[in-house]
Amino acid sequence: MIEAYRVQHSHHKLPTKGGIRYAETVNEDEVKALAALMSYKCAVLNVPFGGGKGGVRINTSKYDSRTLERITRRYTMELIKKNFIGPAQDVPAPDYGTGPREMAWIYSTYQEFHPGSINAAACVTGKPLTQSGIIGRNEATGLGLMYGLREVCCFREDMQALGLSPGLEGKRVVVQGLGNVGYHSAKFLQEQGAIIIGIAEYEGGLFDENGLDVDAVYHHRRATKSILNFGRARNIKNSRELLEWDCDILVPAALEGQITEENAPRIKARIVGEGANGPVTAEAEEILTRRNIMVVPDMYLNAGGVTVSYFEWLKNLARVSFGRMDRRYNEMNNRRLVEAIEKASGVSLSAEMKKEIVKGAGERDLVYSGLEDGMVTAYHNIRETKLQKKTPNLRTAAFVVALDRIAANYIELGLFP
Repeated sequence: MIEAYRVQHSHHKLPTKGGIRYAETVNEDEVKALAALMSYKCAVLNVPFGGGKGGVRINTSKYDSRTLERITRRYTMELIKKNFIGPAQDVPAPDYGTGPREMAWIYSTYQEFHPGSINAAACVTGKPLTQSGIIGRNEATGLGLMYGLREVCCFREDMQALGLSPGLEGKRVVVQGLGNVGYHSAKFLQEQGAIIIGIAEYEGGLFDENGLDVDAVYHHRRATKSILNFGRARNIKNSRELLEWDCDILVPAALEGQITEENAPRIKARIVGEGANGPVTAEAEEILTRRNIMVVPDMYLNAGGVTVSYFEWLKNLARVSFGRMDRRYNEMNNRRLVEAIEKASGVSLSAEMKKEIVKGAGERDLVYSGLEDGMVTAYHNIRETKLQKKTPNLRTAAFVVALDRIAANYIELGLFP
């Protein structure tokens, strides 16, 4: 017997949306809490979904892929029987312990039970590209985290209050976790000029004050099954110690409950960006707030995944890739415009510059652009709410934004007086 759950938290918007995690820690209370978080997360990013969440209580390392497929397909069958999955009812996605492979199995099973449904691909997101997935979904959470932290750091007065200079350039960053979220967060932050001085994993940690090459560390771990003994970097036996090291930004992107009442007084980072769900406990956040450490909440900062999942859902319903209808047309118009400018000015642009200007937007460009717009707009809403309502921290402000939007939807539905 295998224990499994699916929770729908709020129907103010349909379908409900949320990941499915495979872990031994899965229980009813955890899935309920994460479903609620999904409602608020979608509302903060203005994504038109209600919150949902699923989980199967297993240790994936104890099963081969064939058995995992059987478990996933049976779980999907149970969801179908209870009307807990469908493009208009409930749309799962990957979470801890699951990925594109499991989403493909779910899609395949749903298709078998709904052979005439032309929208069947929209029953689940996070699928492989070959199974109607979307470009950019794999890195979406980490990329969204970078966009969020970049926006957080662009306000000069906020950074001055923390004793930091504006911008990500030169910021010293420690990242906990080198999974999908941690790796992409570190990679994109590094591309923006941040210095990744520490990376923590369950087997230990690495520290290099001059900065670590994130891609090189990632490939080293894949080759050796450990991040330890990488180049000239210093090995840290107890990786949790890295959470307390001196840095500008700390990104806990692994598991929940990593910063607690016990270690919060020793945190030296000026900004804590929650890449994982619930890495900072409520008691710890009170301590960090009193110490003038900014906590950027998970309900905002790791919402990149659900935002791009929304784009995938739209793509599946439209049954056409973003950019396919107008990319060549836009390139043709841009080329004509460049030629007209060159003719009128008598100045010829370089081939590289001309290529960059003429280029039409493809699916990746549009997904990245949409995600960036969502993260930037959401942070401005949260920050303005914090200033107007004088909330103690960004998390409270994010809750206010989310609850206002959810309540407005219920009022429009006539469910509130």
